[in-house]
Amino acid sequence: MAYRFSRDDVEYLRSAAAVSALAAVDRLALTTASLPNDVQRARREHGERAAALVETVRLRRRAVAKLDEAGDWLFTDDALQQATPSAVARHRARRLAGRAVHDVTCSIGAELVALHRVCPAVIGSDLDDVRLAMAAHNLSGAPNVLPARADALRPCSTDTVVLADPARRADGRRTHDPAKLQPPLPDLLDAYRGRALVVKCAPGLDFDGLAWDGEVEVVSLGGAVREACLWSAEPAEPGVTRRATVLGSDGSSWTLTDDEPDDIPDRAPGEWIIDPDGAVVRAGLVRHYAAKYGLWQLDSRIAYLTGDRVPEGVRGFRILDRLDLREKALRAELHRRDCGPLEILTRGVDVDPDALRARLKPRGSRPLTLVITRIGRTATVFLCETPPVR
Repeated sequence: MAYRFSRDDVEYLRSAAAVSALAAVDRLALTTASLPNDVQRARREHGERAAALVETVRLRRRAVAKLDEAGDWLFTDDALQQATPSAVARHRARRLAGRAVHDVTCSIGAELVALHRVCPAVIGSDLDDVRLAMAAHNLSGAPNVLPARADALRPCSTDTVVLADPARRADGRRTHDPAKLQPPLPDLLDAYRGRALVVKCAPGLDFDGLAWDGEVEVVSLGGAVREACLWSAEPAEPGVTRRATVLGSDGSSWTLTDDEPDDIPDRAPGEWIIDPDGAVVRAGLVRHYAAKYGLWQLDSRIAYLTGDRVPEGVRGFRILDRLDLREKALRAELHRRDCGPLEILTRGVDVDPDALRARLKPRGSRPLTLVITRIGRTATVFLCETPPVR
């Protein structure tokens, strides 16, 4: 169970006395195997402060993969889990550059760090005193950020863009029910109706069910879909209701919107199968992506694309053969081609890739990929070369 920080813990961790104590704890391994002995040692050396010190060091180590320059930050476990990755926060801040912004669920300040660098004035508010104190520590040296204790559902600023990130856990479990978010999404939208509003949401949310009249942006980072974001008509880009933003782990980025063309041909499969980035799929922009890169769909209801070339930065699967979904015939063909490592991708069919792989028993040396999907009403298998991981 995660340690529960108090205001007193935060005051101590922000003090000069804690610097050497944290450095000493950071020299401990703190692995699963060593943790019991490490905690005992920390208790002998630091007494009642040991739990807060150990938890802080462990959270800082976890934060490295998610947050930039957070080596001396303070966190709670829940706050770190929900904190926006730095690359995503910087992207959102760029879209808000030059505006005054009020983050009404600021938590430990991950969004505020990105905002204060490009916005003239930033307010960060929360009802959690511990997280506010942590945010104040994490934002030290940012004079244009005003921290405040406030209820997100009670507007207390004017002439600002309101940014909100409702907690996505209810009863200890992750939820996709808008009414169970904290604060509830319907209440949040009502509280700021008519205001410039940006709300971070889970990408699995039913956007159509919200009847949202602004923009829905889906963001991926390093190939994994991270979040969706609701943008009110202002400050959203006029004419855009869906946007996919793809952020690379190398710092690259590109975006696609629904005001771009989506006319694509109806043709037989080309030389390649392309699986678009998850942000494109979740944003409903598969046809727009295809039109942009001269591709088309295997089936109008399936997100797999096909074409005679592969867009740069995307994995493409070169088609070797097209087969029926018959396991005996598949097993024989894989054996004939000396298939060993076997990747199985599925869409639109009720197939368990792991169970099917076990039944096909590939034992050769050549890596191959099966793309199993539905074309019309027929389950179809494409045997493909496995592309290298980029």
